[in-house]
Amino acid sequence: MLTNRSAPPATVTPVVVYPDVRAAVAFLENAFGFRERVRIGEDHRAQMQVGADGAIVVADVRGAQVAPSGDVVMQVIKVRVADVDAAFVRARDAGARVLQEPETHMYGERSCLIADPAGHRWELTQSVRDVDPAEWGGVGSW
Repeated sequence: MLTNRSAPPATVTPVVVYPDVRAAVAFLENAFGFRERVRIGEDHRAQMQVGADGAIVVADVRGAQVAPSGDVVMQVIKVRVADVDAAFVRARDAGARVLQEPETHMYGERSCLIADPAGHRWELTQSVRDVDPAEWGGVGSW
């Protein structure tokens, strides 16, 4: 597959709509450690990278493309982190709204749920142990 420096390198890249692209970029950098890789206009779009292979596109509101409103949840973006407790504190201190404090789950993940200032929901998650899906009722397909 041909790579293109003008396109995000990830196989799947969510496009996340914000009312203020520059404010969203600043929040994502401060709260989650994202890095802006490409800016497209001052307030149109920005490609953001996190970790070795994570990417999103921050996009402006236009036409039917709108930011979240009210308590309607269309998606949750999951971000894997090395230390969920530290990532939670960083995001909270950067202005994220806490929806669920960090907790450890039977399937081997420790996670929390937060909302950014525009209302997008983010799950920060850390693997704390390797668990066979059969232990908690899941079915693996590998």
